[in-house]
Amino acid sequence: MNLFAVSDLHLPGGQDKPMDVFGGNWTGHFEKIQRDWRAKVSKEDVVLIAGDISWAMTLTDALPDLCALQDLPGRKVFIRGNHDYWWSGITALRAKAPDESYCFLQNDCIRFEGLVVCGSRGWTCPGCVDFAASDEKIYRREAERFRLAFAEAKKQRREGDRLVCMIHFPPFNAKREDSLFTQLFEENGVDTVVFGHLHQNLGTYPLDCRRNGIRYCLTSCDLLGFRLIQID
Repeated sequence: MNLFAVSDLHLPGGQDKPMDVFGGNWTGHFEKIQRDWRAKVSKEDVVLIAGDISWAMTLTDALPDLCALQDLPGRKVFIRGNHDYWWSGITALRAKAPDESYCFLQNDCIRFEGLVVCGSRGWTCPGCVDFAASDEKIYRREAERFRLAFAEAKKQRREGDRLVCMIHFPPFNAKREDSLFTQLFEENGVDTVVFGHLHQNLGTYPLDCRRNGIRYCLTSCDLLGFRLIQID
């Protein structure tokens, strides 16, 4: 079983929103992702999709985008991004999953052979240029959601299992300073963190780095050249 990751697919969700307004490299971006996905991923593999999946505003409108992933191989694990307004209730979402290869995480985790994956949306961190006083409450609430996810991971994790955490927002600021998220990752023995959200400032947020023994992978699809990254 191989593990792959990608994020920020920004599928149309019935919004007819052309992504090439964000740059010519976005032209036909989903077709590029599909080609790379089929070339790399087998049925037994796992693909992590760290948020901003669809521009849809309702689950009904998001379903065609979710179904567009159905014929792609592998087991697919999703968390919510800041643009996933259609993600309004986990019970309804899981009930509408196109098939058993889909897993939606919210304050919990899933275990595969030798691997536990947990995750939540996260939020902008103190020290980020866009962090305001009004963000403090949401930031702390998201940390509590990770505590719930790690409590579930502790129940399911077996000796020798890797623990991979998904978060949509960067879990630290541009200086890579400590945050509630990084503290929780370190306290709970996370091996790898997958995050997205960013589409620029690559110099301050490298695609792949290590911090206090944890590997951090930035997986925004445009920064990856609309390819999936393999997580060792």
